[in-house]
Amino acid sequence: MEGQILVISTIVFVCFIILLLCFLFIRKKIKNTYEKMAQRLEVEKNKVLSTPVPLELSKIEPIIKNDMMEEKYNEWNEKFTTIKEKNILLIDDILIELDSSLEKRDYKKCIEQIAQAELEICKAREKSNYLLEQIKDITLSEEKYRSIITKLKTKYRKLNSSYQNHKNLYDDMQEAVELQLENIEKKFLDFEKVMEANDYIEVVKIVKALDAMIDHMAIVVEEMPDLLLMAKQLIPKRIKEIDDTVKAMEKEEYSLEYLNIDYNIEESQKNVDGILDKIKVLNLTDCMFELKTILDYLDSLFVDFEKERLSRKVFEEIEKDFSKKLNKTNKIVEDIYNQLDDIKNMYDLEENDIKIIHDVKKVLMVINDDYANLMKKLENLSAPYSMLHKEIEDLMLRLRKMEEDLDISLKSLGNMYDDELRAREQLNDIEHFLKESKNKMRSYKLPIISDIYFVELKEANEAMAEVIKELERKPIVIKTLNTRVDTARDLVLKLYHTTNEMVKTAILAEKSIVYGNRFRAYYKEVDEGISQAEDYFYKGEYKKSLDLVLKTCSIADEGIYRKMLALYDK
Repeated sequence: MEGQILVISTIVFVCFIILLLCFLFIRKKIKNTYEKMAQRLEVEKNKVLSTPVPLELSKIEPIIKNDMMEEKYNEWNEKFTTIKEKNILLIDDILIELDSSLEKRDYKKCIEQIAQAELEICKAREKSNYLLEQIKDITLSEEKYRSIITKLKTKYRKLNSSYQNHKNLYDDMQEAVELQLENIEKKFLDFEKVMEANDYIEVVKIVKALDAMIDHMAIVVEEMPDLLLMAKQLIPKRIKEIDDTVKAMEKEEYSLEYLNIDYNIEESQKNVDGILDKIKVLNLTDCMFELKTILDYLDSLFVDFEKERLSRKVFEEIEKDFSKKLNKTNKIVEDIYNQLDDIKNMYDLEENDIKIIHDVKKVLMVINDDYANLMKKLENLSAPYSMLHKEIEDLMLRLRKMEEDLDISLKSLGNMYDDELRAREQLNDIEHFLKESKNKMRSYKLPIISDIYFVELKEANEAMAEVIKELERKPIVIKTLNTRVDTARDLVLKLYHTTNEMVKTAILAEKSIVYGNRFRAYYKEVDEGISQAEDYFYKGEYKKSLDLVLKTCSIADEGIYRKMLALYDK
C-alpha cells in the first residue's frame, strides 16, 4: 500500500513539474514574441527618421534664386522638423510605454500599444515619403525636364516638318497654324529662361503647356487639310450636285418635298460655316465627326433620289397593269351585278353566293376610290413615288384578294351554268337512246314483247319528263336537276340494254329453230325439242326457247352456238 502511494505521489509530482515547465516556456515564448515586435517597431521608426530629406534639402540650398523657391525650402524644412519633433517623439513615447508593459507582462496593453505605434509609424512614413518626393521633383528637375524637353523638341520638329512639306494644303489657315507654332517655339525659350533661374515650379507649368500645345498641334496638322477639303470643296460640290439633281427631278415631275432638302441644306451650310470658324481658332473638337455626318447626309440624298427613280419605274409598270386589271374587273363585276336578278331567277342561288357578290362590289368600290385618290396625288405631285409605289402595291394586293373572292362566286355560277348545259346535252343523249330502243323494238316483229320492257319504258319516260320539268323550272335547282338527269340516264340505259338483249335473244332463237328444222326428220329428240322451243318463242320466252333449241340441236351439230353467233354478227 505504501509503495502504491509512493508511485502515485511520484507521478503527480512529475506531472506538476511538467505543467510548470510548460507554463514557464509559454510565458517566455509570448514575452519573446512581443519583444521582437517592439524591436521591429524600433527599426521601422529609425527608417523613417533616416529618410534622406536633409540630404535632398541640402541640394536645394545652392539653387535658391527666387523668393518662391526659398519659401518652398523653408516650408519643407519646417515639415521635416515637425516629423522629427512631433511624430517621432510620439512614437518614442509609445515604445517606452511598450517596454514598461512588457516588464509588467501586461500583454493586453501591449497589443494596444503595438497597434498605436504601427499607426503612428505609418503616418510618419507617409509624410516623410511625400515630402521627399516633393523635394526630389526639384532636385531632379533639371535632368528630368531636360529629357522631357528633348523628346518634345523632337516631336515638334517632326510636326513642323510635316506642316512645311504640305503647307499649301492649309489654305488661309496657314497664318493661324504658323502663329501657334511660333508660340510653341517661344515656350521652348521660356523653358531655358526658367531653368537658368532655377524656377522649377514654373518649369513644370511650361513643360505641361508644351506637351498639351504640341499634342493639339499634332491633331491640327494631321486633320486640318482633310477638314478644309471637306468643308470648302467636297461639301459645296455635293450641295451643287444635289441642287442640280433636284431641279432636274422636279422638272421631270418628281415630288421631293418630303425630303425637306432646302431646310436641311441651309442648316448643313450653317454648320459648315460654324465649323470653319472653329477651325480658324484651331478648335477641331468634333469637327471631323460633324463634317462626316454632313457628308453622309448629303450622300444619303443621292440614295433617296435613286430610290425615287426606281420607285417611279416600278410604279408606272404596276400602275399600267393595275389599271387594265381594274377596268376588266369593273366590267365583269358590273355585268354580273346587272344580271344578278336574272341569275337569281334562273338559278336557285345560295345566300352565301349572293353575299359574296355584294361584298365584292363594295370592296371594288373602295379600291376604285383609293385608286382615284392615288392618281390625284400623282397629278398634284403631292406624294413621292416611293409612297405611291407602296400604295399601288397595296391596291394590287387588295384587288387580287378581291378577285379570289370573285372567282369563288363566278366558279359557283359557272358550275351551275355548266351543269345546266350538261343536263340539256345529256337529255338529248337520253332521248336518242330511248328512240334507238323503240326503233330497234319496232324493227323486229316479235310475236310477244315482255312486260319488263314496257315497265322500263314507262320508268324511262317518266324520268325524262322530270328532267324536262326541272329544266323548265325557274329558278333551276341544280342539285335536283343533276339527280333527275342521273336517274333518267340510268333508266334509259337500262331500257336500251334490255331491248338489245331481248331482240338479240329472239333473233338467235328464231334462226336456231330455222337451222334445226333440217335435223327434225332424222332425230326424234330434235323434233320434240324444237317443237317445245317454238312454243316458248311464241309465248315470248325467248331465253328459254334459245337455250332449249341450242341444247337440242347440239345433238346433231355441236358447233351450232358458234354458228348462230357468227350468223347474228353478220
